[in-house]
Amino acid sequence: MTVMGNRKSYSIPDRDPVSGGPLVISELVCEESGVSIRGRFDIPRYGRMDEEQTKFLDTFLRCRGNITGVERELGVSYPTVRSKLDALLETLGLVAVKDDSAKKEKDAEARRGIIDQLERGEINAEEAKAKLRGGIAR
Repeated sequence: MTVMGNRKSYSIPDRDPVSGGPLVISELVCEESGVSIRGRFDIPRYGRMDEEQTKFLDTFLRCRGNITGVERELGVSYPTVRSKLDALLETLGLVAVKDDSAKKEKDAEARRGIIDQLERGEINAEEAKAKLRGGIAR
């Protein structure tokens, strides 16, 4: 919610809370002049993000796209950052075409996840070694 002048305004919902169907904007109003424009307007791409995705995008941009910086600022692991980034890209309709490097990247994510588990003490060195040798964590 933001405050504009003396009035509160809320984020634009992009889905009907009853049916789950997509919403459209049908009227734009200038409160100062009283001008009203009616029509069928799409919700802007970035208006589709929920509050958590907006905060994540703010952090991602503040860190200049550096995933390690995002990890530190949010206090989450690399796989969590990647998951949030993938969900954001999907929401924005920016899902990239996957190529052969996608598997390599997924394996690298899994390795980082194992290392994160080891650093947090959730697994010991022998368990980490077994997971890494066994074709990455399951």
